Amino acid sequence: MRRRPADFRRPVRRRFSHWIWALFGLFTIVGLLLFVVHHNHSEDRIEQSVLERNSRIERVAHDRLNFTEEISSATSFSRQLAEQITLAKAYVVIAKEHSNLHLAWELSSKIRSSQLLLSKAVMRGEPITLEEAEPIIKSLSSLIFKAQDAHYDISTTIMTMKSHIQALEERANAATVQSTVFGQVAAEALPKSLHCLNVKLIADWMKYPSFQKMADERKNSQRVVDNNLYHFCIFSDNVLATSVVVNSTVSNADHPKQLVFHIVTNGINYGAMQTWFLSNDFKGSTIEVQKIEDFSWLNASYAPVLKQMLDPNTRAYYFGGLQDLAVDPKLRNPKYMLLLNHLRFYIPEIYPQLEKVVFLDDDVVVQKDLTPLFSVDLHGNVNGVVETCLEAFHRYYKYLNFSNSIISSKFDPQACGWAFGMNVFDLIAWRKANVTARYHYWQEQNADGLLWKPGTLPPGLLTFYGLTEPLDRRWHVLGLGYDLNIDNRLIESAAVIHFNGNMKPWLKLAITRYRPLWKRYLNQSHTYFEDCITS
Repeated sequence: MRRRPADFRRPVRRRFSHWIWALFGLFTIVGLLLFVVHHNHSEDRIEQSVLERNSRIERVAHDRLNFTEEISSATSFSRQLAEQITLAKAYVVIAKEHSNLHLAWELSSKIRSSQLLLSKAVMRGEPITLEEAEPIIKSLSSLIFKAQDAHYDISTTIMTMKSHIQALEERANAATVQSTVFGQVAAEALPKSLHCLNVKLIADWMKYPSFQKMADERKNSQRVVDNNLYHFCIFSDNVLATSVVVNSTVSNADHPKQLVFHIVTNGINYGAMQTWFLSNDFKGSTIEVQKIEDFSWLNASYAPVLKQMLDPNTRAYYFGGLQDLAVDPKLRNPKYMLLLNHLRFYIPEIYPQLEKVVFLDDDVVVQKDLTPLFSVDLHGNVNGVVETCLEAFHRYYKYLNFSNSIISSKFDPQACGWAFGMNVFDLIAWRKANVTARYHYWQEQNADGLLWKPGTLPPGLLTFYGLTEPLDRRWHVLGLGYDLNIDNRLIESAAVIHFNGNMKPWLKLAITRYRPLWKRYLNQSHTYFEDCITS
């Protein structure tokens, strides 16, 4: 009789353990069913969001919320709020335009609440919960429906938003044009310090006849036509910039006394240029200064570009303001009207007795001895250049109008571009190929200005097509007047660095990182430098 209770209790314990395992299996099945439901995207969005939140909370225990993934999820509350905020903002604009200020205020209030909730979610690193999102989503949806009931239908919304986008684009374009214009004005304006220097130098030129006598002596020197020497030509109206070019060249030359510099300026700056170079020593090099007004052969009947410059419509285009905003202000730059910029196409006429010259722009700095350039074999070509087509956009198609058959029939749009600024010209080959006549031909073809953008490079690409010899890239490194990220190693290895662009080193616009490279060659010992420049 006593064994029966014992026999009865053992089966009870077994049945109890069976129940535990059965319940555990049941919970496991339920969990698996929930997991399947979660991955099969139930139609009930709220339940699905809750399940997603549960799975995300488990992941958050190991890693904080990735808000980018959260707001990209099609079922997250963050995504719903972000979409409603965007739509509500559009209706705020429309409501204000229809003078429904109360609705606009209500929408703005809910937008701020939604943004605050999104910010909290980011700060705490956890997804937005159903309890947090539901009241805001419902109230914001109600206001959006209210806006739709007020006849703010989708077509009205689209038209309103299009008009606002168009207005913003016009404002952005106007601001861009204005910024470009201001930048150009700053780049073209003569700083007070340079103006002061010019005034003082011109005053000395007029005051001391000895300067004019010395200038005549230099002009008659046999060194200026001696082809055993190294000849450089610079065309500029900027005294200080030209001085840096000359000083940097002689400072880095192995034999500076064998260098001859041929400078051409305009009548306004001729006295200042002469006085500066006559009153400073440049290590025994020879310096000849001429003014463009003395070239009587350079007239409208000979030079098509000069004829175009004298045309009233052309002058109105460059000097008549910026009435047409459709035209890029950069293309209206009056520097394109300076004949000094086009003298590079007349070098054999200016120096009929010379055989080879190196042309230098006034915004370059020389860092190595340039005399080896005169022994570079150009293989019968006229123009030794550094090509610039390492970047894809420096191809012919970038500068020329290939929709015109005159261009497309004669030139390869993928031909490699190059740069003026440091060029080796074989004047014997130039005269043989009659390059200046080619330049005249293309200027006449472009009388209507439709073949290329303004400037001297596009006609140069046409004129010297098939007559250029590529040089090592280290001879000429460009971009110091606009590019902030030039490799220091490239700058250090360069023979010539070029400040092409608006940020010239003598302006306040100059890139601070590069300016010392130019400033080190300023002749700071001159009295006028201290009076005008440093003050």
